[in-house]
Amino acid sequence: MATVEVRNLDGATVKQLELADEVFTATPNQSLLWEAVKQYLASQRRGTHSTRSRGEVRGGGKKPWRQKGTGRARVGSIRS
Repeated sequence: MATVEVRNLDGATVKQLELADEVFTATPNQSLLWEAVKQYLASQRRGTHSTRSRGEVRGGGKKPWRQKGTGRARVGSIRS
């Protein structure tokens, strides 16, 4: 058991605590800490990002060429 002094704002020792060695001398799991920090930061984001769907993109309303007979791949929009 490790003993730690608890001090007040004046620097005077108020009391002493005994800390368990199993908890406070263990080596931290770096990958688990990274995952926890990453999850925390992701939850702090606002989440207002978006991409435009096919209907929201400007232009490309008409079919560029007919479906069959041109030898080219079939296409519905020039923006696709």
